[in-house]
Amino acid sequence: MYAVIETGGKQHKVEKGMVLSIDLTKDEVGKKITFDNVLLYVDGDKVEVGQPYLTNVKVTAEVKDVVKSEKISILRFRRRKHSMRKVGHRAKHTQIEIKNIKLES
Repeated sequence: MYAVIETGGKQHKVEKGMVLSIDLTKDEVGKKITFDNVLLYVDGDKVEVGQPYLTNVKVTAEVKDVVKSEKISILRFRRRKHSMRKVGHRAKHTQIEIKNIKLES
C-alpha cells in the first residue's frame, strides 16, 4: 500500500514506516501532522486517483527532526573586471516518518 502526497509544491510517493525529507515546516519535533493533499492511493489491485485530490484518504506522519541539506556553492563572476563572489547555501528540511495511510469510507 502506498500513496502520492503533495507538500511544498512537490509530490512524494510514501509508504507506511518510510522516513523522508520535505520542505521546512513550522511543526515541532514529535508533533503529528496530517496530509490532506493525496493525489493517488494504491492498495493491491485497488487504485484511486484524485481529480486533483482524494477527499477520503488521509496520510499521518510524525516530525522526527529538522536537518540541513548538502551545501551548494554559488559563484558570481564578472569577466575582465577582476570581480568574483562566492556564496554558499544550505536549505533546512523537515524529516518526517509516515505513520499511517488511512482510507475513510
